[in-house]
Amino acid sequence: MTDEQTSTYAGPTRVFSGIQPTGNLHLGNYLGALKKFTTLQNDGWDGIYCVVDLHAITMPYEHEVLASQTRQIAAAMLACGLDPDQSVIFVQSSVRAHTELAWVLNCMARMGWLEKMTQFKDKAGKDAERASVGLFDYPVLMAADILAYKATHVPVGDDQTQHLELTRNVAGRFNQYYGQDVFPMPEGLIKGPGARIMSLKDGTKKMSKSDPAENSRINLIDDADTIARKIKKSKTDTLGDMPSDVEGLEGRPEVANLVGIYGALADMSDEQVLAEYGGTGFGTFKPALAELAVEHLAPITARMRELMDNPDEIDAALRKGTEKANAIAEPIMDEVRRIVGFWRP
Repeated sequence: MTDEQTSTYAGPTRVFSGIQPTGNLHLGNYLGALKKFTTLQNDGWDGIYCVVDLHAITMPYEHEVLASQTRQIAAAMLACGLDPDQSVIFVQSSVRAHTELAWVLNCMARMGWLEKMTQFKDKAGKDAERASVGLFDYPVLMAADILAYKATHVPVGDDQTQHLELTRNVAGRFNQYYGQDVFPMPEGLIKGPGARIMSLKDGTKKMSKSDPAENSRINLIDDADTIARKIKKSKTDTLGDMPSDVEGLEGRPEVANLVGIYGALADMSDEQVLAEYGGTGFGTFKPALAELAVEHLAPITARMRELMDNPDEIDAALRKGTEKANAIAEPIMDEVRRIVGFWRP
């Protein structure tokens, strides 16, 4: 741990996370994020959940549908059980603290830190010099998203741990530079089933909204027949029936993925799933998984569609969340402005 990563911050425990409004949310988003958000809420955590539309414009996008996609993400949050009276649910661009704090933190971050970000390299490709400054700099905006609320915990997947480390570095440098423990060192919440759901067509690749193969994912808006069909057509292998123990999953990524999905939906470990289905054929396991997935997702899909047909309900929840988010972030920004030395009337 570097000097930039130490803090004696002793404020309240708070969770922050955000989801981009690009493409349709899928099973991986649900098990890896939305289901965990609801669990944290029900466990009594102080949670702030954001539709990160500012991040969505760092790559080419359809600006005509951004607002409707934003509502769809919010609808998914609500349909999965997030309660506007218990959690803060809002849209990133509606709270100015995100962009203001991002500029302050830009002056703390270092080019070398950002140049190491593997997601920038992946998204920019070989022509990185022609990528937008926003794409290069979005990890600092991500840090501002978290620190604008002094969040202490962030539910992240394995591919986001590098960004969380940058957030810790930026927060630590701010604290060190100004000689005050203003910001906490946020910790990742990664444990639990469903942290990394893979493609139904390739068990070595993460399930993705941008995958052109529609059968590679189960969308939250898919109907029951579509869910069942995609699972039954999911890739397995030719190495035989379901293994009897976890060791038997080694070298079988597609089978391991299906077992992990079943376990995440049923709140079972891989060992428990294999104790029930080990030695059976995929003709038995896949229909059971399809039935479980439909049972679990059908109420969420129905509620999402109901909300999308009533956008006023979504907007009302987001307005409430915006007010709550501003009430938390504005005093923190006042503190930052004072510490930085900005003139205030």
